[in-house]
Amino acid sequence: MIAATMQTSSPIIDRDGIAATERLIRPYIRRTPTVSVDPGDFGVATTGSLALKLETFQHTGSFKARGAFANLLMRDVPQVGVAAASGGNHGVAVAFAAMRLGIKASIFVSKITSPAKMQLIRGYRADLVVTGETYPEAAAASEAFVARTGTLAVHPYDQAETLLGQGSVGVELETDKPDIDTLLVAVGGGGLIGGIAAWYEGRTRVIAVEPETAPTLHNALETGRPVEAPAGGVAADSLAPSIIGTLMFPIAQRYVARSILVSDEAILRAQRRLWDMTRIVVEPGGAAALAALTSGGYRPCRDERVAVLLCGANTFSVDFAR
Repeated sequence: MIAATMQTSSPIIDRDGIAATERLIRPYIRRTPTVSVDPGDFGVATTGSLALKLETFQHTGSFKARGAFANLLMRDVPQVGVAAASGGNHGVAVAFAAMRLGIKASIFVSKITSPAKMQLIRGYRADLVVTGETYPEAAAASEAFVARTGTLAVHPYDQAETLLGQGSVGVELETDKPDIDTLLVAVGGGGLIGGIAAWYEGRTRVIAVEPETAPTLHNALETGRPVEAPAGGVAADSLAPSIIGTLMFPIAQRYVARSILVSDEAILRAQRRLWDMTRIVVEPGGAAALAALTSGGYRPCRDERVAVLLCGANTFSVDFAR
């Protein structure tokens, strides 16, 4: 089966577009929960509140399933199928969406992609190609494959349909927590925060959180344009694309309040703190936004209502054999 096409022209990334996309992908995605937690459990001194949006519960273990289904349902998919380059989670999501819709998928990842994510991609019956030391090398291999075979390229963040799909997180969160003041979101290529910021349009303060070792959006905002940035660190398989997406950048300039950098050590501490306090497992990239709070990089004001997006859980960090 080949997915039906909603429209052929490039859609507009705004609230109407996000709402329409959310309705289209709703039968294929999970509505993930938002839970309230005690800020003190995470070392946050505030009289306000703290909520966690659990995209860790999404199909494939991350928010990426939203953008994957949006692409496959909204674009013309050729009989030869789709291809995607990924640090891991995007590839897992495209493989899953393609399997659900009966589409052939080829996924290109680099050698730094975690074994947990490679295992999921294979489990969803996609063709997995491991090539290169970093994501840009895997992306180059994927582009060459697309040019040679005529498959449809599904970009992890710099594609309108991807941003529209990721923006559906904002639709759910605003329904569950309509009164939050601030939302912390981890940033890699920017598809997630771009879609969410386009949904909120400044009505809620959206703050970007990035590893110090991969300051992609941070450097772009300082420079005034997307620029090459370092692409390493403990969350390199999810938050280190080397350059921010061109489609999301003007959205970020308009609607993202600021960017906060966190150390690898802070990310790992937040990952462990989340497990200790809630028994929720996240990968390092999934803990980055929380690390802004637990490290003191972001200090809420008195009575501030804060939400944190936990965006991914594809890791073998917990030893269930014990």
